[in-house]
Amino acid sequence: SVGTGLKPGLRWPVKGPVMARFGTDRPEGGVWRGVLLRATEGASVQVVAAGTVVYANWLRGFGNLIIVDHGQQYLSVYAYNQSLLKQVGDTVKTGETIALAGSTGGQVDSALYFEVRHRGSAVDPVQLLAR
Repeated sequence: SVGTGLKPGLRWPVKGPVMARFGTDRPEGGVWRGVLLRATEGASVQVVAAGTVVYANWLRGFGNLIIVDHGQQYLSVYAYNQSLLKQVGDTVKTGETIALAGSTGGQVDSALYFEVRHRGSAVDPVQLLAR
């Protein structure tokens, strides 16, 4: 895959406050495995680093979901999108718009759910995002 993993100091996928933090309780039970970021309906969702799109489809509970493989067993996950602009196999550059934010997947408010996985486990994405 394209990309050399994810390193701290990544750009944020959307410009918006954190509404729910990694590891905190979800209203419907369980804990957040990523972060929920406030995002205006239709706002550009930008990929945090270069990579290859490995999933781009609707998934129950996540709405329009896109997953990017960054190499070194790092994936970034973007959910609740209004629409997806990339498809599986597409190569993306850092900062490229890959989706438009929305509220699919049963969300009330427009927001982006953003998750980072390393070797199959979710890690706190805020640790990797630029301060």
